[in-house]
Amino acid sequence: MVLFDEVAMNYILSAAQSAGGAALCNQSSGGIVERRYTFLKRLCQVLCALGSQICSLVGSDFEVQVPLNLDKYMEALFAFTTHPSQLLRSSTQMTWGNLFRHDILSKDTVVGQMAIKYLRAARISLVKTGFPSKNDCPGCEFSRVDFDSDEDFNCSFNSFRAQQGEAVRLACKIVPFEAFQIAREWVQYQICTPIDTGNTTSVQWDAMTFFTESVLGQLFKILEKEKIPIDEGMELLQMVVNYETRDPLILSCVLTIISTLFPFVTHQPHFLPQVLFKIFPSITFELVEECKAPRTRAVKNLRRHACSSIIRICRDYSDFMLPCFDMMYEHVKKLFSSELLLTQMEKCALMEALILISNQFKDYNKQKAFLKELMAPVTAQWLSEEMKSVLLDPATFLAYVGADQVISDADTEDQMGINRSRISFCVNTILGVVKRARWPANPEEAKAGGFVVSTISDGAPIYRNPCAEPLQALLPNLFALIRTQNNLFLPENINRLSKTFTRVYEIMDVEKNFALGIPQPLLDAYDSSAYRNIAERMQGFFSSLYDNCYHMLGNAGPCMQQDFYAIEGLAEQIVGSAFTHLDSVPDHRLRPLVRLFMKQLVMSCPHDYYDSLLNPLLGPLFTYLLQRLNFRWQIINQRTSLCAQEEDEAYEENHVTQEVVEEQLLRLVTREVMDLLSVTCITRKFPELSANKEEVDGDEEMVSMESSQGIQMNTPSDELSELGKCLLQSEDIYMTLLTICFNSLSWKDTINCQRCASVLCWTLLKQVLGCNLLPDAVTWLYTSVLKGLQMHGQHEGCNAALTQLALLIYESLRPRYSELRFIMNQIPDIHVEALEQFDQKTIQSTVSKAGEKKKREQFKRLIAGTVGKPLGQQFKKEVHIRNLPSLFKKPKPTRDILENTDTAGLITLFSSDHDNC
Repeated sequence: MVLFDEVAMNYILSAAQSAGGAALCNQSSGGIVERRYTFLKRLCQVLCALGSQICSLVGSDFEVQVPLNLDKYMEALFAFTTHPSQLLRSSTQMTWGNLFRHDILSKDTVVGQMAIKYLRAARISLVKTGFPSKNDCPGCEFSRVDFDSDEDFNCSFNSFRAQQGEAVRLACKIVPFEAFQIAREWVQYQICTPIDTGNTTSVQWDAMTFFTESVLGQLFKILEKEKIPIDEGMELLQMVVNYETRDPLILSCVLTIISTLFPFVTHQPHFLPQVLFKIFPSITFELVEECKAPRTRAVKNLRRHACSSIIRICRDYSDFMLPCFDMMYEHVKKLFSSELLLTQMEKCALMEALILISNQFKDYNKQKAFLKELMAPVTAQWLSEEMKSVLLDPATFLAYVGADQVISDADTEDQMGINRSRISFCVNTILGVVKRARWPANPEEAKAGGFVVSTISDGAPIYRNPCAEPLQALLPNLFALIRTQNNLFLPENINRLSKTFTRVYEIMDVEKNFALGIPQPLLDAYDSSAYRNIAERMQGFFSSLYDNCYHMLGNAGPCMQQDFYAIEGLAEQIVGSAFTHLDSVPDHRLRPLVRLFMKQLVMSCPHDYYDSLLNPLLGPLFTYLLQRLNFRWQIINQRTSLCAQEEDEAYEENHVTQEVVEEQLLRLVTREVMDLLSVTCITRKFPELSANKEEVDGDEEMVSMESSQGIQMNTPSDELSELGKCLLQSEDIYMTLLTICFNSLSWKDTINCQRCASVLCWTLLKQVLGCNLLPDAVTWLYTSVLKGLQMHGQHEGCNAALTQLALLIYESLRPRYSELRFIMNQIPDIHVEALEQFDQKTIQSTVSKAGEKKKREQFKRLIAGTVGKPLGQQFKKEVHIRNLPSLFKKPKPTRDILENTDTAGLITLFSSDHDNC
């Protein structure tokens, strides 16, 4: 807090306020003075650290008061927030969030005044300008120093915008009415500003839309109904609805603002038709020059955005939309009557919107009749003899979609595209019904509407879904399609693909980049056409069809309830379709089976169907997954060893890239499998250690914890779930689960290792500690943990989790199994006498609770020899250069301080004049 001294803060404020031009050279020379710019970065870091300090101290036990010169500190921080450098702006956002979030500081008058200034400044900083490749603003010079490319800048700006959006929402809590007025003024300004010929206006609209969405989204949450500025909001909405433009990017922003302002409509229902009539034309939006040419990306995004807006409104305000149902239904029928107006995806979106409103019928028979009518065309097409023959046979399927045809020109007209669209339309429509059709949330309304068929033993109602009956008739063909898709990966069916489509089963570039954490390239929405050649469209068709089939199965249980789980022979049908020829299915296609279907099935399946449905599925599935993952990780480990022995030139760049993709996909599959195992067996008692998300990329994202924290998190507080107890009764299944967990400790995935060691392994193992385990099994279990330490022990979080797991196993099993002592003796560099003392205490169980921490530290030192080297050091080649001549160094001149008579002598240092310095 010393830097909050008046003098120090004045200097900081002075330096910060002159930061705008401090790093720039004069206009004649141009460029940036790197030394000055580096100083600004350091000063910004100091200010942010001061902010963190004051946020932690004010209101704490130290009783630190709010600094008197807090206003000067915030002015200094604000100077960096408005600096042209994108990096400096980004650095301050987290500090603003902490200040606005603080219970005491957020109520200070100074902070409230600064919140208003911050909101006004956001109108400039949210505009996406400053790309390194451009010269349209002063920030471009700084961006060329801080970012390697426009993609790098874009990725950083998206992160910055997310942080600033959070800070804007927090500021809105402090000054809600002022925030609303600032947003309102900005919207009005953009509506009144003429559109330029470039994309500058669209960038301004995009920033304004984001700001308005952040403010108004928070406004409706924090203000009481009586305090909401309804009249001003409706006036603003009227302006937006009346605004006309043919620019698809700006029109997309208009749709977002309408959705944001829609809560105002609930206070004046008569305005609803005007809002709908504004949104619906965007669904069929076309540019005049796009008569036959492919639609631009901006137009496709606008149409998709309009469909999403309708779905969002119908989802969030379904009861409010109910009076408009007939009007919407008639309008949708008119749109459907023309084949050229809507794509198949747009038709599915509008059907989903109608289904969402129909959930408010609260009449089982009426909703069932509507769903039957809506699905009639799809049902007829899906159950036709032609479609059955296509879905049952892989060769017929490939011929039907055109994948066996040779296309000489990839840009020629796609003759079989209509067949693919028919299949996609059927699948997407069924998926939409499964996702959206529901019974009333209120039990009394559900009972009165005829949705309750009976109750279970504890009195909870058993519901029936109006869509269950028509969907049941469609499931056999769905299982046939899933089986056929798995069969497509067999060699004989891969050979049926023409040379045009040999790569259609490969992972799409978007998914590959997402898995590798590579940002998507920047695209100009105005110039770039959304057109894809026929091979790309075929690849997208197979990818989306595969995912959507498992989406359907995953949602079928929560949707149809007992009408799905009680299907006769359901387990056999799933095994005969989804589990068919999994050896041929690549990793990127195995993930949807695990994540979208099996995980959802496990989470939603009632207890009554554990024995008849889940046990017959999970047993074979986990047995197969154990075999597959072991084999695949063995290949990865062998590949690493070979790469270490060979020169880099032996691997071409594309070959190495493919290996990296395969290894990362295997990590993702492994995490999905362990997530399924966790959902199956564990009842969570605290949040998961690390999320199983694709954004988490590799070892660099490894969570680092102090040892004490890791041991605390690894305390065995998880319990076996009811399904886990059911699986425990089958020794084969349960041993398979244990084997997967302990094998995964030595797979090359630190995130997975830490999750398994801290959550899964001990929870599963402790259930069988009382059984007569074979000595070989105990040896294997303990050795697996030590192998995990050898692979991942250099990571602090993994080390803590694995050490705690090893200690728990040793304490529990050492009294009965001397084999554990034999394993400990083989650890490199182990201290024999210390091991003997620890071993005797473990056998006699003489350690008190007070000595637990000391015992853990002692055990950690004992097994320290198992920890392997970090990957970056494993293959390091030591270089020794002998007889290397030393560099010539100019000798420093020797100075005799006693002979020096100037003012820097020893006498001067101790003089009275020096004491006053």
